[in-house]
This record gives sequence, structure tokens and C-alpha cells, in this order.
Amino acid sequence: MRLLVIEDDTTTGGYIARGLREEGHTVDLVDNGRDGLVQATAGTYDVMIVDRMLPEIDGLTLMKTLRGAGNRTPALFLTSLGSVEDRIDGLNAGGDDYLTKPFAFGELSARVAALARRPQAIEQNTVLSAGDLTMDLVTRQVTRAGQKIDLLPREFALLEHLLRRKGRVQTRTMLLEAVWDISFDPKTNVVETHISRLRAKVDRPFDTELIQTLRGAGYRIDA
Repeated sequence: MRLLVIEDDTTTGGYIARGLREEGHTVDLVDNGRDGLVQATAGTYDVMIVDRMLPEIDGLTLMKTLRGAGNRTPALFLTSLGSVEDRIDGLNAGGDDYLTKPFAFGELSARVAALARRPQAIEQNTVLSAGDLTMDLVTRQVTRAGQKIDLLPREFALLEHLLRRKGRVQTRTMLLEAVWDISFDPKTNVVETHISRLRAKVDRPFDTELIQTLRGAGYRIDA
């Protein structure tokens, strides 16, 4: 996953970033709200970890600004402010979860993973695309370079999931949970089989491959 950590305490920020990187994640770390807002707006992240008490722009204002601009990246507030009212303020500002300091890194990691597994809010746009590939969610028609592509329901759901997260790596676990509603590893190659079938229809007849495999990480669709 690609994660954004906005934390002004150097020791805490370094500790979080180091631990998440050791788990294999890509982590961007910034130490103030203004830079955090810029980074969150410019980049594509799976989850944000946001401190409440930030210089330049505080965490609540940062989240309200992002949500007002349409940014729906899941966000975990991390703060020493732990009263019920503080948690309510954080959630009302647009946070998806709330963890108070001091915290156990294992719990932080688990909460980040849980946020990443949550289905993203359905976008208002009814047409998804990548390069010359287009998916109309209303007519459920898929075309590439003007040619109609017939997909089975599960293939359509898999392609839709990838298109909604264009450019972002989706792990096997993410795909199992989002497309098959399976929260455990069934020890089958169902994901690989459907990716192969999807490639045969979406990529093989054309010059450019859109569905990419990142060995040891997962899959993504990108033009």
C-alpha cells in the first residue's frame, strides 16, 4: 500500500514510517498540515494517518478541506486528544478511524489494514476509463478502441474495481475481499484465473497491455 503520514513529532513520525516500511508499504512522511494537504491532494494514497495537533494547518481543518474537495482517501486520526468529544470532532471532520497516543504499533498497523479493506465510496462519474478502454456503469458496456468487449459479471466487477483504483496496486487479498467478498485465503487461484481471462479479452487483441502484474505485490490497471 501507499501511505501518507502527517505527524509533526519527529520521533513518532519516524517510528510509524519505519514500521510501516518494514511491513512492505510505501510511506510518505510530512511534518506539518500545509505540506500534508499539498501531498494528499497531489498524490494517490490508500490510507492517510493524520495527527490532530499539526502546525500550519491543524488536522481537523486539513481533513475538512480534503473532504470538501472530494478526496475520499481513508484517514486515521492519531492524537493525544482522547475524549469522546474529541473523537466525535475527528469523525465529523471526515476521519474514518481514531487512535489515541500512546499506541501499540500492532494496533496502528491493523487499523490501517482495516481501512484499506473498506470499499471506497461510489464515484458519481458513471464512466470509467484507462487509455482507450472505457466502461459505462449505466449501460454496463465495455469498449476498447471502439470495439465492444463482452464480460461475465465477475469479470466486469474485477475490471470495475481496478479501474476505480487506476494506477494503484491491488493485492490478491484486496481483490478477494472486494470482488468475491472473501476475507480469508481460499488457497485457490481464482484471482489469477480471472485476471488471465480478463487479459484475454481486454489486452490480448490490442497492442498495449493495460492490466499489469507487479510480482510479489499485486495487479493494477494503468495506461
